[in-house]
Amino acid sequence: MTNKKFMFRKQTLPDPRDEPLLTARGIRLAPAAAPIDFAVGKGEIVGLAGLEGHGQDAFIQVLCGLHRPQAGRVELVGKDDRSVPVTDFAKAAAQGLAYLPRDRRTTGVFGGLSVFDNFAIAALPDHARLGVVARTGLKAKLAHFTRELSMVYGSPDASIGTLSGGNQQKVLLARWLAREPRVMLMNDPTRGVDLGTRMKLYEVFRRLAADQGIPLVVLSTEIEEILQLCHRVLVFREQAVFAELDRTSMTMDRVIAAMFGQEAA
Repeated sequence: MTNKKFMFRKQTLPDPRDEPLLTARGIRLAPAAAPIDFAVGKGEIVGLAGLEGHGQDAFIQVLCGLHRPQAGRVELVGKDDRSVPVTDFAKAAAQGLAYLPRDRRTTGVFGGLSVFDNFAIAALPDHARLGVVARTGLKAKLAHFTRELSMVYGSPDASIGTLSGGNQQKVLLARWLAREPRVMLMNDPTRGVDLGTRMKLYEVFRRLAADQGIPLVVLSTEIEEILQLCHRVLVFREQAVFAELDRTSMTMDRVIAAMFGQEAA
């Protein structure tokens, strides 16, 4: 029987503004850019949007410790419920910060490894004792997430390169879910996947936020995706946040207008 801690479970969520788990203060992406203050709390899905090159990519990489800002500080409420600075991705990941990169083929999956190895690689520190890896537990987790995410592959030993793009993305998602993350950052998470897989991923993202209380920060190049998924969106312009729109004010026209530095009528 699957251990209950790996199951999606419903919980009563506080107001996300009351318990921020990831906070950015005074972040400058360029010397002359306006500073950015940001916080995301339990159960929130926050979108990042903007024209290419206007700062949203740099910002999500600042949030996960892959990119150093010109100024400012990012803090994560880690696994021991203490606030820790985010300056290094590996250290942040150990504290529960997960990041799904945009280009999964070059910066996400390890093409020469199996489905199992790609899944297990991030969770190895949690399943090794005295240098011995507990493969049985990892295989049980992989089987669980295979069911939960409807992953399709011939065998856990199959090369990840034999999987479709959508199933590769699900393996990456399962890799981080196995570590029971505190916060998930996603860079174009449904890029290049078919419609069926996209809808499945949307379902999973909503469940992670609503049932698990995991905050999601989703950078997407598709405005429709943000409108479907997010509780609010930050629209970037010239390396700063030009507008922040909540669920009641998020429309296609307003997001597009903000991307061009305008306010929709």
